[in-house]
Amino acid sequence: MSRVLVLNSGSSSLRYRLFDGAEVLAKGLVQRIGESGGDAADHGEALRRLMDELDLTGLAAVGHRVVHGGERFTTATVVDDAVLSAIEELIPLAPLHNPAALTGLRVARRLLPDVPQVAVFDTSFHSTIPPEGALWAIDREVAAKWGIRRYGFHGTSHAYVSRETARLLGKPAGETNVITLHLGNGASAAAVRGGRSVATSMGLTPLPGLVMGTRSGDVDPSLIFHLHREAGMPIDEIEDLLTRRSGMAGLAGDNDLRSVEERCLAGDPEATLAIDVYCRRIREYTGSYLAVLGRVDAITFTGGVGENSRTIRARALAGLEALGISIDPERNARNERVISPDGSPIAVCAVPTEEELEIASEARKAIGSEG
Repeated sequence: MSRVLVLNSGSSSLRYRLFDGAEVLAKGLVQRIGESGGDAADHGEALRRLMDELDLTGLAAVGHRVVHGGERFTTATVVDDAVLSAIEELIPLAPLHNPAALTGLRVARRLLPDVPQVAVFDTSFHSTIPPEGALWAIDREVAAKWGIRRYGFHGTSHAYVSRETARLLGKPAGETNVITLHLGNGASAAAVRGGRSVATSMGLTPLPGLVMGTRSGDVDPSLIFHLHREAGMPIDEIEDLLTRRSGMAGLAGDNDLRSVEERCLAGDPEATLAIDVYCRRIREYTGSYLAVLGRVDAITFTGGVGENSRTIRARALAGLEALGISIDPERNARNERVISPDGSPIAVCAVPTEEELEIASEARKAIGSEG
């Protein structure tokens, strides 16, 4: 029984992929769920349609992407009522993501009662970050009471890509140190030592770290107090500013990095500055993770931007030649898997991520099946 259905439930969407081993049997996206003219009235209808359309014979498990697992969930977990309740308790840490995942889990349990439902958490891969990298210097009792620590996200992507990078280099994953850069509308960096995450740029929530499509990434925390006291902005408005009206959207008026990149190449000063800020933040994290890891075998770009934008890859690592990091312009232009020159001390790679395949693999492990 090697078939696994992977579901990624958004607030108004349902992305799915059906695997038999590593082979993709079917995939798709149900959009605008619950909206006028949408593909389905609710998630129940969307999943019922999938069941009618897909051959789910011999289904071993359904793997669900869940963004936040808190401190409790450090591995993929078979879902029961207690697990559902625990995921619900974590909603304050991921208010945009965990409710949608819960909806998908509940609907799938109801419609496929005899099939194990497995929650695969974005945060699990980063549970190996040591305390000195996971904790901030605030009151210990306050932090412990409210679960305040660095959790990290995009874990399935960082896990998959770091292993694929080791394979690409012909090295065992357990002996390979990689800096992974997942660049999309959401973006994060991770330092992976021997297959284990030891640092990542996102934190308690997916807001901090790299510059993103609409999220600010790192800012001085005091700007929240400043905007609240001096500008009279309510906390909810500041949260909306940092999560939905910042990042590339705030700097360049457009959260689609492809459009901003086109404007930059055409000489638009606003877009050029936005790209400069974006790439400098990547470079800063890359440098800090070089220090954390000590020895680095590769820096790997992934995600929609990382896999496809030769401009971002080149600009993000520009000027690091003295550290053994360089990019071959021709290989970069051809989107080759290894884009650094032969013999480089640190390889630079561009590896497509396969988060759904990683979720399927983790789901099989959770039910004790490696088929």
